[in-house]
Amino acid sequence: MSKVTIQKLQKMKGQGERISMTTAYDYPTAYFVDKAGIEIILVGDSLAMTVLGLDTTVPVTMEQMIHHIKPVVKGAPNPMIVGDMPFGSYNVSKEQAVANATRLMKEGGCDAVKLEGGKEIAGVVKAVVDAGIPVMGHIGLTPQTISKLGGFKVQGKSTEAAEKLLADARALDEAGAFSIVLECVPEEVGRLITAKVGIPTIGIGGGRYCDGQVLVFHDMVGLFEKFIPKFVKRYVNLGEEVVKALEEFKREVKEGKFPLEEHVFGGVDEEELKRLY
Repeated sequence: MSKVTIQKLQKMKGQGERISMTTAYDYPTAYFVDKAGIEIILVGDSLAMTVLGLDTTVPVTMEQMIHHIKPVVKGAPNPMIVGDMPFGSYNVSKEQAVANATRLMKEGGCDAVKLEGGKEIAGVVKAVVDAGIPVMGHIGLTPQTISKLGGFKVQGKSTEAAEKLLADARALDEAGAFSIVLECVPEEVGRLITAKVGIPTIGIGGGRYCDGQVLVFHDMVGLFEKFIPKFVKRYVNLGEEVVKALEEFKREVKEGKFPLEEHVFGGVDEEELKRLY
């Protein structure tokens, strides 16, 4: 697998080849995602909940994002690495957005950044793109503004709301975004937006007709149990296996069955050992 580029993703959309994307927040996860051949890794602000134990993505800082992007870049040389712009890092001005996006690229080493929002941030997206930084958009359910949305709810269910989402997607496309995440929208709306914009759409609860799909790594492998969204498929329950392994380790320690002879070091001269005793 060669390095995934914006051009390759656009070619995949044109040829009808689906795009795979997942999250990673550290070196070992990134290493295995790369090994699996996933095209895009998002170092998401979802690390707030999956790694830091917070209730929402809002408290995550630029420093925390950069800290987690660095090892992912080291562990996964082939996928496109997208760094989430945290809440408050692009809301004040275009200049603030460009400065912080530049930090993620220079200090973190990612290939692109992701911003949440539609028409209202299209100007900001254009400014960041004009500064030479690739931007992935994100509309529908936008976790950074969950308080404004009134909770984790499906977006775009009414005709008016669907029209707004389509307008948002078109505005991001025109602003120069190279792709758009569609989160928690009716399948029909995901299909409509995918047909109406020229850039790839990546669904997370966006239905079967998006150009690609993304899931949070901890959700899909069973390492996050606080809640499981409807759109998540759990491919393996690693959490359960980890608990079993830890319980077995504890039992063997208590019973004196670990470590065994093959796990210990020797080599001290017996006469010297007697002297030491």
